[in-house]
Amino acid sequence: MSEKSLQEQPTNPRGIPRAPFVDKVEDYVSSRNEVEATLKSFQEMIAKYQFMEVNTQRRAAGLKDKIPDIQKTLDTVQFLKTRKPDSDPIEATFELNDTLYAKASIPPTEEVYLWLGANVMLSYPLPEAETLLESKLETAEQNMSNCEEDLDFLREQITTLEVATARVYNWDVGQKRKEKAEKGHSGEEDKRIEPNG
Repeated sequence: MSEKSLQEQPTNPRGIPRAPFVDKVEDYVSSRNEVEATLKSFQEMIAKYQFMEVNTQRRAAGLKDKIPDIQKTLDTVQFLKTRKPDSDPIEATFELNDTLYAKASIPPTEEVYLWLGANVMLSYPLPEAETLLESKLETAEQNMSNCEEDLDFLREQITTLEVATARVYNWDVGQKRKEKAEKGHSGEEDKRIEPNG
């Protein structure tokens, strides 16, 4: 199987190539000499798919943590947006770290500070903060959906390649048996032709 035929394989929407489906082993292997190289190629492809699967699982795990945080922040911004300017300050408890909380008195406000990452925090008016968080939430949910779709696709490709590997290996075993049987038959014919003693 050539490198060119691998590059011509169709891909999923995010560019992950589809594994070749081996219906007829003869399409991939013309002689027993090519079996080892084909099996090695399939094993390398399986390893690549497994690597992509692990990375996609990590990305999905990160998104599973991130989505609830974005949603919680969006809910808070939407709550602050509903407060009237002449409302009384509200008492709130907020998390400083995993085990430390503090109380705060929050007056009505028209702006919030959002962590953007990389130790960067910016001030946003409430409507802009809401728009930003909604778009971040939508993007994170879309990325999560893509990760789940990619994980299903990758599992399918790994299974396809495992089946292809088994088919090529079984074909090779069958060819070995045929060759052994042919050698055995030709040896018996030679023995019949030889004159006795």
